[in-house]
Amino acid sequence: MVVAFTFLTVLFAFLTVNEHFLAKRRLLEARLQGLTVTDTGVPLKDTGKRKLGLGWLRSFITSFGMARGPMKRLDENLSRADILLKAEEFLLLIVTVMLLTGSLGYMATNRTSVAIIGALVGLALPNIYLRRAQGRRLHAFNTQIADALIVMANTLRAGFGFLQAMEVVRREMPPPISKEFGQALAEMNLGIATEEALWNLARRIKSDDLDLVVTAVIIQRTVGGNLATILDTIAETIRERVRIKGEIKSLTAQGRISGMIVGFLPVGLALFLFLISPKYMSTLINTSMGITLIIVAGVAEAIGALAIKKIISIKV
Repeated sequence: MVVAFTFLTVLFAFLTVNEHFLAKRRLLEARLQGLTVTDTGVPLKDTGKRKLGLGWLRSFITSFGMARGPMKRLDENLSRADILLKAEEFLLLIVTVMLLTGSLGYMATNRTSVAIIGALVGLALPNIYLRRAQGRRLHAFNTQIADALIVMANTLRAGFGFLQAMEVVRREMPPPISKEFGQALAEMNLGIATEEALWNLARRIKSDDLDLVVTAVIIQRTVGGNLATILDTIAETIRERVRIKGEIKSLTAQGRISGMIVGFLPVGLALFLFLISPKYMSTLINTSMGITLIIVAGVAEAIGALAIKKIISIKV
């Protein structure tokens, strides 16, 4: 069993690392051939190199019709988190982590049930990281919107157009907002209508603040008005929302810390007891009653964490 787990772990780890270096090699070859992306993030030419690497895995997965939608959503989530992996590469990473944590659990306890629990933990870890990366990038984007609107408003007052104002944001501001505005500009340069490109931007980011900006800009382009003044007003509104969110975060810090303590204290205590007295904890992991108690405790912990999160989550 240990040999099988170790072999599969090494195999999938090799495939993951190999795909990483193959991706770098393909990008270098594309640059040498002058077929790399433009500074706005749009490929100049599709050379079919996406079929290399793990293209066979994606083709196999998408051969099942029901898997195409989840694969597309996973690609969107990875793009939203700014993780430079394709869906099939992320799935390979999940399998590698599952095998690694499962094999470590089996080698530590020599029990299949612990290996299964470890594999489930390995299944959850990459997805948790993906969600946290999405949250960090969304937070960074939301903190940049107000400044970007001020820049655009000043650019419009200087006599430039809306697209030129977006270009200034793309050129002068740091990621992630510069990258997303650059992609929207690239879509417009390829012939997509401005309104559609803005809605695509809003769908990619899924930010309430950006939805407000896009809605206001589209209405202004339809009925007219002073866009610079509108952007200034929206920027002030967003800054007030950010300020209020900061105050709420400070007031609910105690609740968040309490939730972390309630969530991690039992797990940490169980690991500590297992390290100092494995025989004392063996009953918990070597009997069906003990495994049942672990599952019940895990479910109770999850319910408590969700309840605390619901209490301290205040929508502004």
